[in-house]
Order: sequence, then C-alpha cells, then structure tokens
Amino acid sequence: MRTSVVLGEWLDRPIGADFDVALLADRLGYEQVWVGEMAKLDAPSMATAIVARTEQIEPVLGPLPVTVRTPVQIALAVATVASLGRRTHVALGTSSDVVARWHGVDRIGAAARLASHRQQLTELFAGEQVNGFRLRERIVPPTITVAAFGPKAVEAARPADRMVLNMVSVDTAARLAVHHPDTAVWLAASIDPTPEERRWLTRGFVGYLAAPGYGEMFTEAGFGELVEFARTRPHPREVAERIPDELLDVVALTGSEAHVRDRIDAYAAAGITEVCIVPPPLDQPSGRRTVEALAP
Repeated sequence: MRTSVVLGEWLDRPIGADFDVALLADRLGYEQVWVGEMAKLDAPSMATAIVARTEQIEPVLGPLPVTVRTPVQIALAVATVASLGRRTHVALGTSSDVVARWHGVDRIGAAARLASHRQQLTELFAGEQVNGFRLRERIVPPTITVAAFGPKAVEAARPADRMVLNMVSVDTAARLAVHHPDTAVWLAASIDPTPEERRWLTRGFVGYLAAPGYGEMFTEAGFGELVEFARTRPHPREVAERIPDELLDVVALTGSEAHVRDRIDAYAAAGITEVCIVPPPLDQPSGRRTVEALAP
C-alpha cells in the first residue's frame, strides 16, 4: 500500500498552510504530493513553488478540471513544472457545476472530455502532435490519473495509469476498485484528533451529502435522513450542524494510530493500492502528528 499526501486547501487557512504540509511531507520521504485545484490556488503555480523548495517529492497536478483546462494548457503546465528537474504527474477530473459556473463554462459532456483529454495528453507527452500543437521540450512522461465515481468516469479511467476515488467508504471502494488495477483513494486523516478537530473535519463533507452518488453512499452507510435534509437545499451551516462525528468513521481515517492503520488495511483488502491522506493543517493539534505517523 502506497501513501501520498494531499494538500487540503482549507478555505479558513492561508495558502502558506498548504505549502508547509508539502515541505514536511518532502522531509519525511513521501513520494508524491497532490496539488488540487478548485477555489483557493493555481495548481501549477503551487507545484512550481513546492518543487523549488523541496528535495525529492513529485507533484501531482490536480485533479485538474477538464471542463476548464484544455489538453494543451495542461500539457504546458506539466512541462513547465517538470522543467525544474522533477518528474511531474497529472490527474484529471470533471469538477462540479459550481466550479464550471465560476469559469463561465458548462459540464455538458464532461465524462467524454475526461476520455479525450486523457488520450490527447498521452499523445502530447509522447512527443506527438495534437491539433497542430506539439510540446517543444520533451519531458519524462508523467503518469496520468483520472478521478472517478460515476460509471462514465470509471470507464474513462480504465486506460489511465491510475484511478483515484475521493472520500469513499470501504464498501464503495471495493465496488469501484475492481475496474482498475491501480486505484487510489483520497481520505481525510487525523490521528488522535481533539473533539474540536473532529467537528472541524466534518465541515468538509457538507457539499457532498446531497451530491448524486455520494448521497446514496451516505444513505447506505446509515445517514439517509441527513442526506434527505441536505437535498432540501438548506444553508450549509445548517447541514454542518447536523453532521454527526460518526460520519468520519465511514469516509475518513480518524482515531488512534492503530485504528487508522486498521482502516488503511481495510481499504487495501478492498483493492485500494494507494491511500492519499488529507491531513489537517500543521497548526491543528493532530496535523503534524498525522503526517509524521503515516510517513512511508
């Protein structure tokens, strides 16, 4: 089982807090750090800064939304970061309707774009020409990961180097991992969190409870009433207040180190090959402890 680190991009913390996690992960020997992109930072710029300040950790850009970035834009971003001498990887995703609206685009055909982006990027990284464009500088070909959950995205992920699942239960991971031999999972992680940290961590799940697929997963896990309430579109604060701490026991890695390692073993038994931990920021009581305890 491989272990990598995901920058949490906590909206109540400065970008520097994510940067500090990446620096610590590098010192502890993690092989990869995932630099996502949604509402807080530009992934290629952040990855460039990380590579410039670290010794060996390899950045994974994304998942980058294929509804916002073209294959050429993504290839240029990867090549730019890789020019610093560090192998750079990329992950693709469809993102959400909210992100698409921010950029003034839509998500129509997003799953089809996942597949076409992956194919075109494979060709570009091999030095081939796509739509008349070719990378001017050859780089070590990166791995290409596809973020999946629904059937169309899972199908688009089949030819990719890796498939990644975000915030799924062990049962859901087992159902999806059979579709790809190298399946990673992003999971919030906190070893010996304080009660305040547990409440803080539950806020990260507010936007997922009503989402198609995720809502059904939470219902299956026993949180059906909460899902029904979330789908009435209340204020996010009302949803956050109703999320029980027990939800963390289904889709996160929280508790003692022994318990967290047992949970990781359960995901491994479900067919997961890599756990990508999303630790709290280092100013939280369990932040540094979690990154250190789960280091490879």
